[in-house]
Amino acid sequence: MLVEWTDPAEALPRYADLPGIEYLRQVREGVLPPPPISQVFGMRFGDIEDGRLSVTCDPREAFFNPLGTVHGGLACTMLDTALGCAAHSTLPAGTGYTSIDITVSYLRPILPSAGPVTATGTVIKRGRRVLFAEAALTDAAGTVYATATSSLLVVGP
Repeated sequence: MLVEWTDPAEALPRYADLPGIEYLRQVREGVLPPPPISQVFGMRFGDIEDGRLSVTCDPREAFFNPLGTVHGGLACTMLDTALGCAAHSTLPAGTGYTSIDITVSYLRPILPSAGPVTATGTVIKRGRRVLFAEAALTDAAGTVYATATSSLLVVGP
């Protein structure tokens, strides 16, 4: 399997200039390159609003665990991405964030037959130093496969 990705350093100069929501929208629109993790997993941004963001991925056999289902790490990665980027969408230009914690609950196995799955993250409390967010991973029919909560530290410019 050939993995291709774009050097994230190409987009970093814009990080300081753009509010989080605009930075994320420019990544979605292809103006800025996506982060390598999204290229490796085939994740793509959907809706991007203030404090809310969705990311979609097609589960495939390359993500299987030894039991023949999609590895929980894919679900966790998608949920973490949705949580972090939802937080990022609320931040002013040049302000970053980092995860303090993440708690994931796996509700059912993911099979490639599930079709595209979408993680939607929502900021539930905005503090000056810590943001709190929740996310759910669902298929097109609304079946929930996993949920997560996270605390994220705001890192000043």
